[in-house]
Amino acid sequence: MRHLAVSAAVAAGALALTACGGSGDPGGTKADLSVSSSYIPQPVSDMAAGFLTIVNKGGAKDALTSVTSDAAGSVTLHRTAGQSMRQVTSLDVPAHGRLVLETGGNHLMFEKLKRKPKQGEKVTVELHFADSGPIKVEMPVKPATYQPMNGH
Repeated sequence: MRHLAVSAAVAAGALALTACGGSGDPGGTKADLSVSSSYIPQPVSDMAAGFLTIVNKGGAKDALTSVTSDAAGSVTLHRTAGQSMRQVTSLDVPAHGRLVLETGGNHLMFEKLKRKPKQGEKVTVELHFADSGPIKVEMPVKPATYQPMNGH
């Protein structure tokens, strides 16, 4: 009988720990990033724009600090406000939120393309963050006039 009570107590303790564990970040103190809706409109010059959504399911904010790609001499981050576009050193990814890079808004600029990617191809980029590890993304090349219907 005593063995049964000890086993029950151990099982109850294990269940309690499992419930607290979740994703390995019990306090929700880290960013939990994923990327969706990425694309590049087919470029018409040696520059191209890039768009994507970064979702943060974690309890801490992060920031996109740089992007690298073998396809371009450089990839820069741009913030758009009204009719004004300017290069920035980072873009915030809020806790339990998202960073949306979209036409007419914040976006990536691929400068000095080594070759013009064609519709149907993919361009590999690596996203770098202030706190989280890098994320590699395969961005499909869409028609130059492509407009996503889902709003990211």
